Amino acid sequence: MSYDLTDLRLFVAIADAKNLTRGAERVHLAPSSASHRMRSLEASMGTPLLIREPRGISLTRAGDALLRHARQVLAQLEQMHADLTPYAKGVRGHVSLWANTHATHAFLPDSLSTFLQCHPQVTITLEEHTSPEVVLAVARGEVDVGVVADTVEGAEVELIPYRADRLVLIAPIDHSIARRSSALFAEVLDYPFVMLHAGSAIHTFTMNAAAALGRHLQVRIQVRSFEAVCRMVSAGVGLGLVPRSALTEHAPLAVVELDEPWAQRDLKVCVRKREALSGFAADLVACLTDGDGGRG
Repeated sequence: MSYDLTDLRLFVAIADAKNLTRGAERVHLAPSSASHRMRSLEASMGTPLLIREPRGISLTRAGDALLRHARQVLAQLEQMHADLTPYAKGVRGHVSLWANTHATHAFLPDSLSTFLQCHPQVTITLEEHTSPEVVLAVARGEVDVGVVADTVEGAEVELIPYRADRLVLIAPIDHSIARRSSALFAEVLDYPFVMLHAGSAIHTFTMNAAAALGRHLQVRIQVRSFEAVCRMVSAGVGLGLVPRSALTEHAPLAVVELDEPWAQRDLKVCVRKREALSGFAADLVACLTDGDGGRG
């Protein structure tokens, strides 16, 4: 197959505009040149990609497949440019960091702000994953540093204390469960819940905790932040499960202790071998665990 990035950009532009001429204009090509490129692309692929109609174009099934992959390729190319740009501007270091939902929302914003103020020449890629995913990625050497609440048996990593916190049950102040000082997770599974969005680490963790009891969690609504969970619960939408550190003063809530061993969510920094870390990754670990900004 013979084609280039210009062909892919042109194809995406034509598909978005549903018109060859307008698509060509978006990538600054003459319609005749665009038409020639598209016919050459189809010949290279060995299949029609465009259905040419009197009022525009539509895609064949092969065209739909190419559009999906072309978007991914172009997005990855843009991410590559974004990752390389800091180096061109004089940034000298990069650290990859994965963390669970709890750490990402509750503690890391302040910790990373402190670190980056001391290290303006460093960039950080932060991704949210479940604790087991983080541990395994660190153990395989795919990620420099992780922040987790759970470990994986047999994973060869080092764990260093970071923050102590606990999951609590929150309820509207007039809810029947609000009169309780504590409750088992199984006792509240008949009630609807407000949860963080599917795919978030805490959503996955909570769903698995319910499944371990042979039950299903009734998720009434999913939101994007712990603050939104608190506000929805305060408004009477359902119960919620959040770290104590995420409780907001602005939403009147009843806080009920969760009488489960897994409710204690002590966070730990996870590394493969601390002494083998690169300089900036070691500085980040020091900042997170010792309150020390590192070497600078």
